[in-house]
Formats: sequence, C-alpha cells, structure tokens
Amino acid sequence: MQGQDLYRVVIDSMSAHVAILDERGRIMETNRSWQEYGRQNGMPDSFDSIGANYLKICERARADQNDDADRVADGIQKVLAGQLDEFLMQYPCHSPDQKRWYAVRVVPYRDENVHRVIVTHENITPIMEVQEALQVKEAELRRERERLEETNIALRVLLRQREEDRTRIEETIYANVDRLVLPYLEKLLQGSLTEKQRTLLEIVEANLKDIISPFLHSLAALNMSLTPQEIEVANMVRSGKSTKEIADVLHLSTSGVDFHRKRLRQKLELTHTAKNLRSYLLSLA
Repeated sequence: MQGQDLYRVVIDSMSAHVAILDERGRIMETNRSWQEYGRQNGMPDSFDSIGANYLKICERARADQNDDADRVADGIQKVLAGQLDEFLMQYPCHSPDQKRWYAVRVVPYRDENVHRVIVTHENITPIMEVQEALQVKEAELRRERERLEETNIALRVLLRQREEDRTRIEETIYANVDRLVLPYLEKLLQGSLTEKQRTLLEIVEANLKDIISPFLHSLAALNMSLTPQEIEVANMVRSGKSTKEIADVLHLSTSGVDFHRKRLRQKLELTHTAKNLRSYLLSLA
C-alpha cells in the first residue's frame, strides 16, 4: 500500500472528526468522520468542507456570541504562530433531542515543508454523561449528609431534653418525698416505739434520703471503691448520727463503726487534715 493511501486509510479510520488547516485557517483536508457528521446535520452528500476557512466560520459564530468558537479560533491562531504546542478544550454541542459534548484539539502538522495545523473534534459524550451522573450522586450525597447532620442535631436536642426531663423528675421526687413523706417519718420517730420499730423506721428514713439525695452520686464521682457497709456508715455520719446510734442501727460494735469512719477518712484523703468527716460529706451533695 502506498504511503498516501495508508495515510488516507488511517485518518478515515479515526472516530474523531479531523481537518487539516493551512496557515490562513483554510481547510485543506477532512476525514470521513468529519464529512459524515456534516451530512448528518443537513449537508449534501458531496460535503467535505475543503476550501472553507475555519477561522472565518469561528468569526461568524463569534458574532452570534459563541464564546467557545472564539476560544477555538484563538487557540488555532496561537498554535499556527508557534505560541502553543497544543490547544485543547471541551464544549457542548447539544441538539433539540440529544445532549452531546466534544473535545477539540489543535496540534502542529509535523512537516518542515508546510505550515499547517491538525484540528480534531472527539465525541466525549459518554465521559461527560458519567461525570454528570457523578455530580448528581455527589449532590445526593451532600443532601443526605446534610439530612444526617440535621438528624444528629435533632437527636442531640432530644437527648438534652431527655436529660432535662430526668432532672425535673428527680427534683419532683425529691420535693415530694421531702415534703410529703419525711415529715411524717420524723413524727413517727418522736412517738412511743419499740426498739425494733424505731430501728426499722430509721432504716426507711435513711434509705429514702439516699434515694432523693445526690450524695451517693458524688461519692461515685470520686471514683472510690466504697463497700456497701462504708456507704451506709457515710450516709448516717452525714445525717448527724453518732457512733453509738450508727452501731445500734447497723448492728455493729462501736469499734466497728470507728473502723469504717477511719477507712472513709483514708479514702477521702482526710487522714492528715483537720477537716470534719461529716462536714466534708455534706459538701459532696
């Protein structure tokens, strides 16, 4: 196959629309894809664009305020002048019933004897459609992220409201027990009771105070490992009970109560201080 025939076969085999322009922008040659595109858009079967001035075509499009045509013309002129080694841009070419995008590339014609450029228009519609689909997905993800952020904000508000509701409930329970139950227990304790009845009432009173008081929560916040017996002793010390009274209620010896009081001072780091154990326990509430 002769070189010229091989050249023709090569450019006609290309899917890109190819045109070769001379130094004035006149079309010297086009390939089959270029010609078929013209016929598909209403040009006669003999259409090949040869002899037409591509730069003047761009100028006419520029008059119609086509900025893409202006940029292409400028790119061709800069490649012809040697100011650019290559010009490349993308542009839309939509029809009433179809969206299409093309990439135009302008490169010098590699021949020392002539001064020309090669212009190719490649259909990049599939690539652009994928990009548009990705943009749609990104927009959906942004909306979903915003929705999740709004949901998280709403959840935080609900959790804060739940915490406030819990605090109000605790305050209500505290107020009701303090006003409606404890006064009557005090009156019962002041009456004539057997030793067993008095002990049981004192236990009920102590337990109710534990329920309504933040004292035990404060002890837990100190990260101390108090035994159940130490917690009972601490609560009764805080209530102002003497060692003997604590011993009677908890069925301990006075020396046993003193041992627990000593352990409490150690765990509260009061051993080498003059702080009063009851005063310190009251400060924890």
